[in-house]
Amino acid sequence: MIIKAIFMIEKSRKIVYFLLIITVISCGGNSKKENKVKSKTAAEILGNPNYLAISYGGYREKSREAQPTIQQLKNDMKILSAMGIKVLRTYNVQLMQAPNLLRAIHELKQENSTFEMYVMLGAWIDCKNAWTEFEPDHNLESEQNEGEIARAVALANQYPDIVKIIAVGNEAMVRWATSYYVQPTVILKWVNHLQDLKKKGELPKDLWVTSSDDFVSWGGGDSSYKTEDLASLVKAVDYVSMHTYAYHNSHYNPEFWKVPEKEEQLSDIEKINAAMLRAKEFAMTQYYAVSDYVKSVDADKPIHIGETGWATISDGFYGSEGSRATDEYKEGLYYNQLREWTNKEGISCFYFEAFDEQWKDAQNKNGSENHFGLFTLDGKAKYALWDVVDKGAFTGLTRNGNFIKKSYDGNKEALMKEVLVPPTQNKVVHH
Repeated sequence: MIIKAIFMIEKSRKIVYFLLIITVISCGGNSKKENKVKSKTAAEILGNPNYLAISYGGYREKSREAQPTIQQLKNDMKILSAMGIKVLRTYNVQLMQAPNLLRAIHELKQENSTFEMYVMLGAWIDCKNAWTEFEPDHNLESEQNEGEIARAVALANQYPDIVKIIAVGNEAMVRWATSYYVQPTVILKWVNHLQDLKKKGELPKDLWVTSSDDFVSWGGGDSSYKTEDLASLVKAVDYVSMHTYAYHNSHYNPEFWKVPEKEEQLSDIEKINAAMLRAKEFAMTQYYAVSDYVKSVDADKPIHIGETGWATISDGFYGSEGSRATDEYKEGLYYNQLREWTNKEGISCFYFEAFDEQWKDAQNKNGSENHFGLFTLDGKAKYALWDVVDKGAFTGLTRNGNFIKKSYDGNKEALMKEVLVPPTQNKVVHH
């Protein structure tokens, strides 16, 4: 009996001790929970100027085989967070970049309960035979699409506090994407699949589903895109994610870009500033063209900008021998004008892009695709962000071992020496 009594006392002590531990953990947990930032929904962050959005890759090398490390991703997240970015857009889950990015954000949140960053997770969609030696079949989809969607679903369920949107495809319906584009039915199939998973409770119910595509693919241009399938897709997505590129159109559709005859007497800087205002108006025109079509199908469907941007180096169509659109001054004007307009109108703008990446045109270091970043590869803040540097937002933050400082060492005069005036419109000769 004595032995039994001693055993019972010890058992009681253990129970009390166990309950005490549970209470401490519980209280600590509650305390921690009170300090934590409550996870927002897509509906709360999209269109919210306090949650600026950006497109992000983070690749440093000339090949995507060299994946950014967790620490590199964390460093980038701290830099972007410091400038007010709280929503990122990724493009595929075929590689480890997106899973590693989500892990990096998760760890940052563990380290700092006030850290806040959300992700629009891209699932890449291809047609049959895309990126192979065989002829692409744009009427059939790639066998790889199913696995890509499954991986996106798994990550959305693993990180429901971070992944708030899944985007099915990137410029996957626009016909100039000749290597891989698909018909809208393919995108619709996978959007409906994700929406069904939400209804079944197999995806978070407040996760939003979209497809991110060129303005013309969303009914903002060529009428041949305005099909019944597109209308069904507009109804199926939670919001429309459209792309607009005045930069590329400075070559392909240059009427808005060239200096009109009435402005020929202006100074060079006045001509440049006027051209950049027209570039902003070009983007606005494409946005509202999409809006007109989308609202004719679904009057309440939100529309946000999934991509728009401006390169700072080009030896091709957009350089000194072409449209002369390319430099940091013009990028700075475009970035700030787009932010001002979209923030005022409640439009999310996933600006393209955060950092320069050199894999996109690996054989040509001066190819424009390598230079859309607001930061250079080695962490210099381009002209668009000089004022953010001045405010001290990046103090102590590094990229690739370099502290964040201004491009051109902050010398605007040196920067402006590389800024070119757009071409003058061809004058009509009257006989």
